[in-house]
Amino acid sequence: MQVTSSTGTLNPAKNIQPIKTLFTEKISKDEAMEIREQIKQNSNAMAFNSTSIQGGIKSADDIFAKQYDDFQSFLKNIGYEGKPIAELSKEEAAELVSEDGFFGIEQTSTRIAEFVINGGGNDESRLRAGREGMIQGFKEAEAMWGGELPEISQKTMQKAIEMVDKAMYDLGFSILDKEA
Repeated sequence: MQVTSSTGTLNPAKNIQPIKTLFTEKISKDEAMEIREQIKQNSNAMAFNSTSIQGGIKSADDIFAKQYDDFQSFLKNIGYEGKPIAELSKEEAAELVSEDGFFGIEQTSTRIAEFVINGGGNDESRLRAGREGMIQGFKEAEAMWGGELPEISQKTMQKAIEMVDKAMYDLGFSILDKEA
C-alpha cells in the first residue's frame, strides 16, 4: 500500500497507489504503520523540496541558465559553430541531422569513435575501457529516454562501435572480451 498526496514534488515517487478512501475498510496494524511511514517520508520530501526552492538553493532559472551554458560549451567543444539550436527552423534542424549534417550519423559517430581511439592510443585496456564506456553511455541515454532511442541514435552508436572495433583490430587486438 502506497500513500501519497496529490501535490507534486520535484522528485515524484514511483509506484504510487491512491489512499484507501473507504473509511469503513479495515486495515491491519502493519498496514497502518506502513501508511504512517509513507506519510512521514512524503512530508519530509515535500518540506525539503519546498524549502529548497524558497531558500534559493537553485532557482529553476539558475538551473536552466547553467544547463544552457553547459550545452553551449559542449557544442563549442565538439566544433559546432552554427546558429543557436533553439533558433533553428525545422528545415535547418533537419539538415543538421541529415546524412551529411553535423549531427548526422557519419559525423557524430566519427566524433565519438575518434574520442575513444585518440584517448586510448595504442593501449588495449584503454581502448577496451573507452569502448565499454561508449556502450554504457548509450545504455544510460536509453534509460533517460525511457526506452529504445531513435533509429538515428542506434545507427550512430553502432557505427561508432564498429570504428573502434576496426581500430582495435588494426592494432592487433581482439574485439572479443578475453574474460567472457
